[in-house]
Amino acid sequence: MPSPYRAIFAAPGTKAFSVAGFLGRMPLSMMGIGIVTMISQVTGRYGLAGALSATLAMSAAVLGPQVSRMVDRHGQRRVLRPVTVVSLVAAAGLLLCVQQDAPDWTLFVFTAVIGCVPSVGAMTRARWAQIYRGSARELHTAYSWESIVDEVCFIFGPIVSIGLSTVWFPEAGPMFAAVFLAIGVFWLTSQRATEPRPHPREEHSGGSALRSPGLQVLALAFVATGAVFGSVDVVTVAFAEEQGHKAAASLVLAVYALGSCLAGAVFGLLHLKGEPSRRWLLGVCAMAVSMIPLLLAGNLPLLAVALFVAGLSIAPTMVTTMALVEAHVPRTKLTEGMTWTGTGLAIGVALGSSAAGWVVDASGAEAAYVVPVVSGALAVVVGLLGYRRLRRPVPTGEGQRGQDGDRTVTAVGEHRDGERPVA
Repeated sequence: MPSPYRAIFAAPGTKAFSVAGFLGRMPLSMMGIGIVTMISQVTGRYGLAGALSATLAMSAAVLGPQVSRMVDRHGQRRVLRPVTVVSLVAAAGLLLCVQQDAPDWTLFVFTAVIGCVPSVGAMTRARWAQIYRGSARELHTAYSWESIVDEVCFIFGPIVSIGLSTVWFPEAGPMFAAVFLAIGVFWLTSQRATEPRPHPREEHSGGSALRSPGLQVLALAFVATGAVFGSVDVVTVAFAEEQGHKAAASLVLAVYALGSCLAGAVFGLLHLKGEPSRRWLLGVCAMAVSMIPLLLAGNLPLLAVALFVAGLSIAPTMVTTMALVEAHVPRTKLTEGMTWTGTGLAIGVALGSSAAGWVVDASGAEAAYVVPVVSGALAVVVGLLGYRRLRRPVPTGEGQRGQDGDRTVTAVGEHRDGERPVA
């Protein structure tokens, strides 16, 4: 492991919560695509599969920030364990309904309840932010590491989920996603030493973290970005089936994540200067342009190459997004703020997967790649319109934060502990 990455793991407990966070995040890449594969295997209806995947994403978008807000106030252990149990029970109900050929409405009910699953990525990033608060270089590397973990999940998650559902039995993918969730969350919450301290209600002045104009731009842009991800997943599975190699969809999607993983690993080694907001906008533009070649891929090998190139812009954009969130959101609302970007992604995944499923049913998989192309263009439009809000963070309850090259400093105000926060 290169020295910048070795350095961040010198702090006690970082290795353990990182591994637990990896396991807890596997359902992020397994559950949605597992439901799509399971339903398409059992019923052959991609429209229903996409709608259920959209329901899961939309439910997580609604419930996720509320869970994270409670975490900020009461702590990770007290909140994550009970909501995880609820999500696991709902997952068991969904699998039972599919197996027993229950009415469609029961599938939607249980899928919606699964959406209370906690944002494990936000929980681990909040732990890094607490450990390296005031050290921009280490925090950049830590966020890059977290992006790598995300992409490793998306490399192996679809392979495991699709592979189990197609080779073993249709319900196997979602079932193992639930197992990973249980192990990851309960192991993570058992590690109390690195858990961020909760901030009681009286410390949460100013309402929701989403009141930040900069966070609003990031969340809205991520709706369009999530539509890219959701539509690519659904269309790629359908495209692989049209080509006669449905199981190969997991490998193609893994290549997509591999491109992002490699880019994130290199990005974490760099010591970049300049405004993070500018880097973020360039990343969004690159992500949008990289969707265009998907329309020209007529077979699985060409599609894999196109998706690998498209993946190169994902992780750097995500890392920069986390830095911008930390600059625009008070520390007392950091977990909620990070979850709102995930909420934007989840809403986008819901819209993108649903739209892609309808287009696949109506016009075929190859034509459906127009959905991620249009979604990428919308992300660019949002980024351009909101760019001025991102350039200079707004005043928060903890003081004015401004960007100066690769550093974020406090202009006025101090924390209660007397430290001047540096993002």
